Amino acid sequence: MNATSTGALLLCRADPETVRPLAHLLREQMLLTRAGEEWSVLVPEGKPWRGAGPSGGGDPEPVDRVLGGWATALAVGSSWPVLALWWDADRAGYTLAAGFRRPVGYVWLTDGTPVGEDEAMRTFAARLGLDPVLDLQELEELTRPDPESDAEARLRGLLAVLTRTGLTLPTGLGPGESADRLRSVAAVQRGVERVEWAGWRDAVRVELDAVESSSLGPWVRGPRARAIAAAQVAAGLPLLLWGVRRRSGGWAAAGAVLLAQGALGLAYHRARAATEDR
Repeated sequence: MNATSTGALLLCRADPETVRPLAHLLREQMLLTRAGEEWSVLVPEGKPWRGAGPSGGGDPEPVDRVLGGWATALAVGSSWPVLALWWDADRAGYTLAAGFRRPVGYVWLTDGTPVGEDEAMRTFAARLGLDPVLDLQELEELTRPDPESDAEARLRGLLAVLTRTGLTLPTGLGPGESADRLRSVAAVQRGVERVEWAGWRDAVRVELDAVESSSLGPWVRGPRARAIAAAQVAAGLPLLLWGVRRRSGGWAAAGAVLLAQGALGLAYHRARAATEDR
Protein backbone atom coordinates (compact mmCIF):
# COMPACT_ATOMS: atom_id res chain seq x y z
CA MET A 1 0.00 0.00 0.00
CA ASN A 2 1.14 3.57 -0.59
CA ALA A 3 0.12 6.98 0.66
CA THR A 4 -2.66 7.29 -1.93
CA SER A 5 -4.28 3.95 -1.09
CA THR A 6 -6.24 5.04 1.97
CA GLY A 7 -9.68 3.55 1.71
CA ALA A 8 -12.68 2.45 3.73
CA LEU A 9 -15.83 0.37 3.48
CA LEU A 10 -18.83 -0.08 5.76
CA LEU A 11 -20.38 -3.53 5.52
CA CYS A 12 -23.88 -3.83 6.98
CA ARG A 13 -25.59 -7.17 7.55
CA ALA A 14 -28.90 -5.98 6.17
CA ASP A 15 -30.37 -5.16 2.78
CA PRO A 16 -30.02 -1.64 1.30
CA GLU A 17 -33.64 -0.75 2.03
CA THR A 18 -33.05 -1.38 5.73
CA VAL A 19 -29.69 0.41 5.81
CA ARG A 20 -30.77 3.53 3.93
CA PRO A 21 -32.71 5.38 6.69
CA LEU A 22 -29.86 5.13 9.22
CA ALA A 23 -27.20 5.93 6.64
CA HIS A 24 -28.92 9.28 6.00
CA LEU A 25 -28.35 10.22 9.64
CA LEU A 26 -24.56 9.94 9.29
CA ARG A 27 -24.71 13.25 7.39
CA GLU A 28 -22.10 12.04 4.90
CA GLN A 29 -22.34 11.49 1.16
CA MET A 30 -22.09 7.76 0.46
CA LEU A 31 -22.89 5.19 -2.18
CA LEU A 32 -25.02 2.26 -1.06
CA THR A 33 -25.21 -1.04 -2.91
CA ARG A 34 -25.94 -4.70 -2.27
CA ALA A 35 -23.08 -6.99 -1.26
CA GLY A 36 -24.70 -10.42 -1.31
CA GLU A 37 -27.98 -11.86 -0.08
CA GLU A 38 -27.77 -10.51 3.49
CA TRP A 39 -25.25 -7.68 3.20
CA SER A 40 -24.95 -4.12 1.92
CA VAL A 41 -21.89 -1.94 1.51
CA LEU A 42 -21.56 1.82 2.05
CA VAL A 43 -18.72 3.56 0.20
CA PRO A 44 -17.83 7.12 1.31
CA GLU A 45 -17.84 9.61 -1.54
CA GLY A 46 -15.63 12.02 0.37
CA LYS A 47 -12.51 11.60 2.46
CA PRO A 48 -13.48 12.94 5.91
CA TRP A 49 -10.33 11.47 7.48
CA ARG A 50 -8.39 14.29 5.78
CA GLY A 51 -10.01 16.77 8.12
CA ALA A 52 -12.53 16.70 10.96
CA GLY A 53 -16.15 17.26 10.02
CA PRO A 54 -18.18 16.87 6.83
CA SER A 55 -16.58 19.92 5.25
CA GLY A 56 -13.09 18.49 5.60
CA GLY A 57 -11.83 21.43 7.67
CA GLY A 58 -9.68 21.04 10.75
CA ASP A 59 -6.93 18.63 11.67
CA PRO A 60 -6.81 15.23 9.93
CA GLU A 61 -8.43 12.36 11.81
CA PRO A 62 -7.22 8.75 11.45
CA VAL A 63 -9.36 6.74 9.06
CA ASP A 64 -9.89 4.00 11.65
CA ARG A 65 -11.35 6.50 14.13
CA VAL A 66 -13.72 7.95 11.54
CA LEU A 67 -14.90 4.50 10.42
CA GLY A 68 -15.20 3.28 14.01
CA GLY A 69 -17.52 6.16 14.83
CA TRP A 70 -19.66 5.53 11.76
CA ALA A 71 -19.93 1.81 12.45
CA THR A 72 -20.95 2.48 16.05
CA ALA A 73 -23.49 5.07 14.94
CA LEU A 74 -25.15 2.65 12.54
CA ALA A 75 -25.06 -0.30 14.92
CA VAL A 76 -26.57 1.39 17.98
CA GLY A 77 -29.58 2.44 15.96
CA SER A 78 -30.19 -0.97 14.41
CA SER A 79 -30.61 -4.66 15.10
CA TRP A 80 -27.85 -5.72 12.69
CA PRO A 81 -24.04 -5.64 12.97
CA VAL A 82 -21.79 -3.24 11.05
CA LEU A 83 -18.25 -4.06 9.97
CA ALA A 84 -15.90 -1.19 9.09
CA LEU A 85 -12.85 -2.07 6.98
CA TRP A 86 -10.11 0.51 6.59
CA TRP A 87 -6.52 0.81 5.38
CA ASP A 88 -3.91 3.51 4.91
CA ALA A 89 -0.18 3.80 4.26
CA ASP A 90 0.79 2.36 7.65
CA ARG A 91 -1.91 -0.02 8.83
CA ALA A 92 -5.13 -1.83 8.01
CA GLY A 93 -7.85 -3.32 10.14
CA TYR A 94 -11.49 -3.65 11.02
CA THR A 95 -14.02 -2.52 13.62
CA LEU A 96 -17.13 -4.58 14.29
CA ALA A 97 -20.02 -2.82 16.02
CA ALA A 98 -23.19 -4.53 17.19
CA GLY A 99 -25.87 -2.75 19.20
CA PHE A 100 -24.77 -1.18 22.47
CA ARG A 101 -21.93 -3.63 22.98
CA ARG A 102 -18.39 -2.36 22.95
CA PRO A 103 -16.98 -2.41 19.39
CA VAL A 104 -14.25 -4.96 18.70
CA GLY A 105 -11.40 -4.50 16.25
CA TYR A 106 -8.06 -5.76 15.00
CA VAL A 107 -5.10 -4.08 13.32
CA TRP A 108 -2.21 -5.19 11.12
CA LEU A 109 0.81 -3.16 10.07
CA THR A 110 1.25 -2.76 6.31
CA ASP A 111 3.67 -5.70 6.13
CA GLY A 112 1.08 -7.91 7.84
CA THR A 113 2.49 -7.83 11.36
CA PRO A 114 -0.43 -8.46 13.78
CA VAL A 115 -0.81 -5.84 16.52
CA GLY A 116 -4.27 -6.76 17.81
CA GLU A 117 -5.49 -9.02 20.58
CA ASP A 118 -6.40 -12.63 19.86
CA GLU A 119 -9.57 -12.30 21.92
CA ALA A 120 -10.87 -9.83 19.33
CA MET A 121 -11.12 -12.57 16.71
CA ARG A 122 -13.06 -14.85 19.03
CA THR A 123 -15.49 -12.05 19.84
CA PHE A 124 -15.73 -11.21 16.14
CA ALA A 125 -16.69 -14.80 15.29
CA ALA A 126 -19.23 -15.04 18.10
CA ARG A 127 -21.03 -11.78 17.26
CA LEU A 128 -21.38 -12.73 13.59
CA GLY A 129 -22.51 -16.26 14.38
CA LEU A 130 -19.54 -17.90 12.62
CA ASP A 131 -18.55 -21.52 13.08
CA PRO A 132 -16.71 -21.66 16.44
CA VAL A 133 -14.32 -24.31 15.11
CA LEU A 134 -13.67 -24.07 11.37
CA ASP A 135 -14.25 -20.33 10.86
CA LEU A 136 -12.51 -19.36 14.07
CA GLN A 137 -9.49 -21.46 13.14
CA GLU A 138 -9.11 -19.54 9.89
CA LEU A 139 -9.55 -16.21 11.66
CA GLU A 140 -6.93 -17.08 14.25
CA GLU A 141 -4.47 -17.85 11.44
CA LEU A 142 -4.74 -14.16 10.52
CA THR A 143 -3.40 -13.20 13.95
CA ARG A 144 -0.16 -15.18 13.58
CA PRO A 145 3.07 -13.91 11.99
CA ASP A 146 3.36 -14.69 8.28
CA PRO A 147 6.03 -12.94 6.16
CA GLU A 148 4.11 -13.87 2.99
CA SER A 149 0.89 -12.14 4.05
CA ASP A 150 0.65 -8.35 4.18
CA ALA A 151 -2.18 -6.28 5.65
CA GLU A 152 -4.14 -6.30 2.39
CA ALA A 153 -3.97 -10.11 2.25
CA ARG A 154 -5.09 -10.34 5.89
CA LEU A 155 -8.24 -8.34 5.15
CA ARG A 156 -8.94 -10.45 2.07
CA GLY A 157 -8.63 -13.52 4.28
CA LEU A 158 -11.16 -12.03 6.68
CA LEU A 159 -13.57 -11.37 3.82
CA ALA A 160 -13.10 -14.92 2.52
CA VAL A 161 -14.42 -16.27 5.82
CA LEU A 162 -17.41 -13.93 5.65
CA THR A 163 -18.43 -15.24 2.23
CA ARG A 164 -19.95 -18.16 4.16
CA THR A 165 -22.43 -15.71 5.66
CA GLY A 166 -23.52 -14.57 2.20
CA LEU A 167 -21.17 -11.60 1.82
CA THR A 168 -20.18 -10.97 -1.79
CA LEU A 169 -18.42 -7.71 -2.49
CA PRO A 170 -18.61 -6.40 -6.06
CA THR A 171 -15.39 -6.82 -8.03
CA GLY A 172 -13.09 -3.86 -7.40
CA LEU A 173 -14.45 -3.09 -3.94
CA GLY A 174 -11.74 -4.51 -1.74
CA PRO A 175 -8.75 -3.88 0.52
CA GLY A 176 -5.88 -1.85 -0.86
CA GLU A 177 -7.91 0.22 -3.33
CA SER A 178 -7.86 3.99 -3.04
CA ALA A 179 -10.95 5.90 -1.93
CA ASP A 180 -11.31 7.30 -5.46
CA ARG A 181 -11.19 3.83 -6.99
CA LEU A 182 -13.74 2.48 -4.50
CA ARG A 183 -16.09 5.34 -5.27
CA SER A 184 -15.83 4.90 -9.05
CA VAL A 185 -16.44 1.15 -8.81
CA ALA A 186 -19.43 1.57 -6.50
CA ALA A 187 -20.97 4.23 -8.74
CA VAL A 188 -21.43 1.81 -11.64
CA GLN A 189 -22.99 -1.04 -9.66
CA ARG A 190 -26.48 -2.11 -10.57
CA GLY A 191 -29.04 -0.61 -8.18
CA VAL A 192 -26.54 1.69 -6.46
CA GLU A 193 -28.08 4.53 -4.43
CA ARG A 194 -26.58 7.86 -3.40
CA VAL A 195 -27.11 8.62 0.28
CA GLU A 196 -26.74 12.27 1.20
CA TRP A 197 -27.82 14.58 3.97
CA ALA A 198 -30.97 16.54 3.12
CA GLY A 199 -31.63 18.14 6.49
CA TRP A 200 -33.28 16.94 9.69
CA ARG A 201 -36.83 17.35 8.37
CA ASP A 202 -36.27 14.88 5.53
CA ALA A 203 -34.27 12.59 7.80
CA VAL A 204 -37.17 12.45 10.26
CA ARG A 205 -39.64 11.74 7.46
CA VAL A 206 -37.47 8.95 6.04
CA GLU A 207 -36.94 7.40 9.46
CA LEU A 208 -40.62 7.50 10.41
CA ASP A 209 -41.56 5.98 7.06
CA ALA A 210 -39.11 3.18 7.77
CA VAL A 211 -40.58 2.62 11.22
CA GLU A 212 -44.14 2.55 9.90
CA SER A 213 -43.26 -0.04 7.25
CA SER A 214 -41.14 -2.21 9.55
CA SER A 215 -42.10 -5.48 11.20
CA LEU A 216 -39.84 -5.21 14.22
CA GLY A 217 -42.75 -5.50 16.64
CA PRO A 218 -41.64 -4.87 20.23
CA TRP A 219 -38.49 -3.12 19.03
CA VAL A 220 -40.52 -0.18 17.71
CA ARG A 221 -43.63 -0.40 19.90
CA GLY A 222 -44.43 -0.88 23.56
CA PRO A 223 -42.69 -0.17 26.88
CA ARG A 224 -39.46 -1.87 25.86
CA ALA A 225 -39.11 0.31 22.77
CA ARG A 226 -39.78 3.48 24.79
CA ALA A 227 -37.12 2.46 27.29
CA ILE A 228 -34.62 1.87 24.48
CA ALA A 229 -35.44 5.25 22.93
CA ALA A 230 -34.93 7.01 26.26
CA ALA A 231 -31.60 5.20 26.72
CA GLN A 232 -30.50 6.29 23.25
CA VAL A 233 -31.20 9.93 24.09
CA ALA A 234 -29.36 9.62 27.41
CA ALA A 235 -26.31 8.05 25.76
CA GLY A 236 -26.34 10.10 22.56
CA LEU A 237 -26.10 13.62 23.96
CA PRO A 238 -22.88 13.16 25.99
CA LEU A 239 -21.32 11.15 23.15
CA LEU A 240 -22.16 13.91 20.68
CA LEU A 241 -20.67 16.58 22.95
CA TRP A 242 -17.55 14.45 23.54
CA GLY A 243 -17.08 13.96 19.80
CA VAL A 244 -17.46 17.68 19.13
CA ARG A 245 -14.94 18.59 21.86
CA ARG A 246 -12.47 16.04 20.49
CA ARG A 247 -13.20 17.15 16.93
CA SER A 248 -13.94 13.54 16.13
CA GLY A 249 -16.39 13.49 13.24
CA GLY A 250 -16.99 9.75 13.53
CA TRP A 251 -17.87 9.73 17.23
CA ALA A 252 -19.88 12.94 16.91
CA ALA A 253 -21.87 11.16 14.20
CA ALA A 254 -22.40 8.22 16.54
CA GLY A 255 -23.78 10.55 19.21
CA ALA A 256 -25.96 12.37 16.69
CA VAL A 257 -27.45 9.14 15.39
CA LEU A 258 -28.13 7.86 18.90
CA LEU A 259 -29.76 11.13 19.87
CA ALA A 260 -31.81 11.26 16.66
CA GLN A 261 -32.89 7.63 16.93
CA GLY A 262 -33.99 8.09 20.52
CA ALA A 263 -35.82 11.34 19.84
CA LEU A 264 -37.54 9.85 16.80
CA GLY A 265 -38.54 6.78 18.80
CA LEU A 266 -40.09 8.89 21.55
CA ALA A 267 -41.82 11.13 19.00
CA TYR A 268 -43.16 8.07 17.19
CA HIS A 269 -44.69 6.70 20.38
CA ARG A 270 -46.27 10.03 21.25
CA ALA A 271 -47.77 10.24 17.76
CA ARG A 272 -49.12 6.69 17.98
CA ALA A 273 -50.57 7.34 21.44
CA ALA A 274 -52.29 10.49 20.24
CA THR A 275 -53.75 8.62 17.26
CA GLU A 276 -54.99 5.73 19.38
CA ASP A 277 -56.66 8.12 21.86
CA ARG A 278 -58.81 9.66 19.18
